[in-house]
Amino acid sequence: MSTTTTTAAIRVTVWNEYRHEKKNATVAAIYPDGIHEAIAAALRKHPGVETRAATLDEPEHGLTQAVLDATDVLIWWGHMAHHEVSDDIVRRVHARVLEGMGMIVLHSAHESKIFMALMGDTCSLKWREATDKERLWVVNRSHPIAAGLPEHFELPAEEMYGEPFGIPEPEHVIFISWFTGGEVFRSGATWQRGNGRIFYFRPGHETYPSYHDANVQRVLANAVFWARPTVRIPRACPRAEPLEPLPVKG
Repeated sequence: MSTTTTTAAIRVTVWNEYRHEKKNATVAAIYPDGIHEAIAAALRKHPGVETRAATLDEPEHGLTQAVLDATDVLIWWGHMAHHEVSDDIVRRVHARVLEGMGMIVLHSAHESKIFMALMGDTCSLKWREATDKERLWVVNRSHPIAAGLPEHFELPAEEMYGEPFGIPEPEHVIFISWFTGGEVFRSGATWQRGNGRIFYFRPGHETYPSYHDANVQRVLANAVFWARPTVRIPRACPRAEPLEPLPVKG
């Protein structure tokens, strides 16, 4: 059964561990209301986007079936507590993506259980937390996620991620990052799993104010509109009756 999405607003749930902000004064100063609220606040500036937040320590990590049923696009930030995410919740989110929910995976969530389940690969990479500048080159300027962006933009300080990146071949690579140390990285890539669109975006280490950057905010808003579902098709494996009479078995 296929159900076309008719809700006017795009319903976005921003999921965050919300641990670093409570434990690290530097992170708390940059994101006093949490990384999730910084992202949600930027998205609220766009007409037609409704946001809600969910965090790790809420019952069912804030991702009850009712919440996911009312989510068009799920944004996921995780880092220090991937192992604490319930496998049951991962399966629940995975099923919703296959049905058609969009998903945006951020920065260190490359090692989240849900991203690894969707990718079916190691999702491993090189990293360095130092004083690197990140220059993001827009290598697919016609993609909707790149709309309104310059040819490249820079973040003055970010954690370095470097190739090789253990992901399956993306459908589209939109951004490639270069770092002061010389590394490069496929920092913006898309896939489709089932009926759901997935976008991975690299910037966003918790000790840097990347989610306050105007270009980063534009990327996330563009990604929300791109990932918005057009259908919701529940998983089914029905027995099909023939449309025409079949020959009788001899």
